[in-house]
Amino acid sequence: MKVEEIRGLSEKEREEKIVDFSQEIFNLRFQLATGKIENPSRLRGLRRDIARLKTVQRENRISDKSSLKQENKAGSDK
Repeated sequence: MKVEEIRGLSEKEREEKIVDFSQEIFNLRFQLATGKIENPSRLRGLRRDIARLKTVQRENRISDKSSLKQENKAGSDK
């Protein structure tokens, strides 16, 4: 997934993607252990997708906190 696609998703959709990708990683690791994995590089891609999703979530939380601080500061200046 590209970052632009991730930013276009809602918070709930991002959470669902993380859960889906984590489940897929679990399944691929099981296949890896049994020797039946078709595309081992898919594991790396999924881990990176999860990292991208979590990074965008964190960016949103930080921007939300900073905007709240600015609103509170502006409100106390009055």
